[in-house]
Amino acid sequence: MKLTYIARLKFFPFYLISLLPMPILYFISDVLYIIVYKVVSYREKVVRYNLVNAFPERTGYEINIIEKKFYHHLCDIAVEAIKTLTISEKEIKKRLIIRNPELLLDFQKKHQSILMYAAHQGNWEWLVYLPIYFQIPSYTFYKPLKNGYFNELFLTIRERFGVKCIAAKKGYRTIIRQKNENLSVMNCIIGDQSPKRKQAKIWKEFMYRETAFLTGAEKIADRTGPAVVFPNFRKVKRGHYELQFHIVEKTETSSIIDNYIKLLESSIRKSPELWLWSHKRWKLSS
Repeated sequence: MKLTYIARLKFFPFYLISLLPMPILYFISDVLYIIVYKVVSYREKVVRYNLVNAFPERTGYEINIIEKKFYHHLCDIAVEAIKTLTISEKEIKKRLIIRNPELLLDFQKKHQSILMYAAHQGNWEWLVYLPIYFQIPSYTFYKPLKNGYFNELFLTIRERFGVKCIAAKKGYRTIIRQKNENLSVMNCIIGDQSPKRKQAKIWKEFMYRETAFLTGAEKIADRTGPAVVFPNFRKVKRGHYELQFHIVEKTETSSIIDNYIKLLESSIRKSPELWLWSHKRWKLSS
């Protein structure tokens, strides 16, 4: 779907940048990396603290390598998100390969709803491209930004290919309404965010540390019975990703959250630079 004339004018600087070819955008990313990492040192203390505690077996040199790769990847995500304003479906399909689409297509044929239990891993922003591959109404739940202009910009980016963004505080009510209306949909929830102090949470071991996880996904799965799926990204090369889906099931000995954590931790250990280390994930203590 093309941007409206009004949207092009409103977000003209970002629209203009998005028209640039990918090689130039990655040159911008390289410049941005120098500014963010070398000059501003954006959340460098948070990143280093998280990495050292998550990988106690790694040397200082190894931690530094992961840190640099992470900042490069973070800057790539920024320009890749802006590119969403004008990127074509043809180019998306060249850059995002889904390894096992049959998993979701099978649920789609059965008219079973899907709960995409995602994380800040790989390029999670590219999950907004899923409506191109799967003909099922798609929703994602987000926390609105305080800055109205940038909030509208991100909504424009994320909704361009058919995803509908719902404020997180309305998420549970929305999903219950979908269930009551017998709708077959795909809802995306980011599960590795740090809960607020007053939110319902459960403590689990994650990356060697006691970590608080929101309980919403587990409650939604118990209440509405969707297929719960973890999307795992692999970065093939710059600007090219593979996405593989894994079913997250509750067993007699482990919860959905337990199995989500296992999948996420395995993914992080394989490609640590692809996770969002600048997030203050462990700001709560048990």
